[in-house]
Amino acid sequence: MVQQDPAKDKLRCPFSPLQKNSAITVDDELFTATTTDFRGEKPQISRHFSKDGRQDVSQDSSFSLLEEPAFVGSSSDPTDGKLYFFFSEVGKEFIFVDELRIARVAQVCKDDVGGQRTLQNKWTSFAKASLLCQLPKQLPFNVLQDVFTLPPPEGGLASDTLFYGVFTSQWSVGPESAVCVFKLQDVRTVFAGSYRTFDMQTHQWSSIQGKHSYLGQCGLNNATDSELAQVKKSFLTGGSVKPMEGGQIVVSSEQRYSHVAAMRTLAANGKQYTVLFLLTESGFLHKVVLLGRGAQVIEEIQVFTQPQLVKSIVLSSKGVLYVGTSEGVTAVPVSRCSIYRTCGQCVLARDPLCGWSRTGSVCTAVNGSHENMTQDLEDDNVEEKCRGEGGAGRLTVIAHLNEAVRLQCLTPSSLASLTWTSPRFRNLPEKLFIRSADGSLSFFATADTFGTYSCEAQEGGYREVIASHEVRRAATPRSISPFPKADESHMTNEGESDEDILTEAPFTSTPRPSGDSETFTTEPIEGFNPTPGRDGRPWKEPLDGPRLQQQSYYNALVVVSILLAACVCLLMLGGLHVWRRRDAGLKTSPLVSPEDGSRINRAMERVPSLSSPEEAGPELKVE
Repeated sequence: MVQQDPAKDKLRCPFSPLQKNSAITVDDELFTATTTDFRGEKPQISRHFSKDGRQDVSQDSSFSLLEEPAFVGSSSDPTDGKLYFFFSEVGKEFIFVDELRIARVAQVCKDDVGGQRTLQNKWTSFAKASLLCQLPKQLPFNVLQDVFTLPPPEGGLASDTLFYGVFTSQWSVGPESAVCVFKLQDVRTVFAGSYRTFDMQTHQWSSIQGKHSYLGQCGLNNATDSELAQVKKSFLTGGSVKPMEGGQIVVSSEQRYSHVAAMRTLAANGKQYTVLFLLTESGFLHKVVLLGRGAQVIEEIQVFTQPQLVKSIVLSSKGVLYVGTSEGVTAVPVSRCSIYRTCGQCVLARDPLCGWSRTGSVCTAVNGSHENMTQDLEDDNVEEKCRGEGGAGRLTVIAHLNEAVRLQCLTPSSLASLTWTSPRFRNLPEKLFIRSADGSLSFFATADTFGTYSCEAQEGGYREVIASHEVRRAATPRSISPFPKADESHMTNEGESDEDILTEAPFTSTPRPSGDSETFTTEPIEGFNPTPGRDGRPWKEPLDGPRLQQQSYYNALVVVSILLAACVCLLMLGGLHVWRRRDAGLKTSPLVSPEDGSRINRAMERVPSLSSPEEAGPELKVE
């Protein structure tokens, strides 16, 4: 583990994860391009973990070398011992009302140690150049979104290294983007050419008169102070790096691409083709193959259902593309040959990674052996390539009357046009059938719409049936009882235990002669023992005859009636007694005083006689 000063750790990555940065490791040394302050206003390109006793190197802070950069990638050139950083920044060499963003590439030398007195521990090889991605007579795509480094083919020169960049325009209103490719040799040529110098008094850029061979070169540790003073203010090249073949290879006015990856592959015809993987901001991955007649989108894969902030994409040598986001990593295979069901679909896909195997009658990945492999990338000889190969099979669809039927038909490629054919179209109006944007056909199942329907795909003059359906009417269901009929002797009451089930001894039928006819009698088998039940207890012996149960409710009714009559009589007597007491007007008075519970009142209220309500009875006194 390398021990470093904690204060220097802040210079290796930004404070905010939303700020763009780039880093690359070469020979166990770390080179970073990031911001070093909390606000993200101080950009810095530095070297960390320097080897061989060298000091770490960073940019000169006395002069603004970078203007609000947004770093997107980095690459190394081991042949020249240089590193390149790709970014977009505000161009101060132009004077506009609005700030003009410019795509840049900056270089530093891997073994740069700085000057002796001037630019100590600072880059003496730092220089930057603009990347030009522009259509003729149109505004340039001036904002660099991502860059991918494609190494040269095996055995090729390092100068054949390619840089694929995704560009957008700051003036675009809609989702517009372009892909340009730059060659390493062109980048080297620009950095070895003329430079501009910055006037400290007028704050203007001007071209340098004469040749200064030391600008943009490595090994300036022994340069003079005057040369290093010129290096400090002359770090912008006079020329721009132009794309290969004079323009963009991919231009889209409907998609805004954010990331790019590229790979080379060997097709069945022995030629090498380049395949690009372009990720859109809406979460779709476009697979683009670079053919002789131009770039062609051959497949679209939905990676995310919702737009996510993609951090990076990495192309593995195992045939997998990894897409990294803040939530996780998604693996996408570089080829999906199994989605092409027929020879025509496989060939028309024009995927150099896929080919039709005649021996296996399947679309498979192109490997080292190309025998019996059918593939056509440049020409449109599909009929010749797929002669004798079978087409799509017919599917049967069962539907009821007045049921909505939807027949699926997937587009084999983005350039194919779909057409539905059926004998029913001749006699039925077109309004009965609905053709959806996804290629499906919908209608209601009637006696007139039952029949065969075929979906044909046409591309490049080649027509092929890719889906065939036969819509049939569902058979009318028969009236079937949900419960099977059974004899009463086979039915038992629910909840009946095993002991309640009566069994009889088995009988055998023995024919006995009786005149001209045969009479069958039944006899019990000797020695038969009933089989025990599931609980281990034997079955009950059979009864001599049927047991009849008769229940009568007469006695219970009599008892209930008597009890009801008794209750009515008691209620009547109780009511009569209460009525007579109220009619007599009896009144009672408490005998105990509330003040003294132990003493008895000396006088009682007058109680009227029961015989005569008007005569007063004798007064009772208690002493």
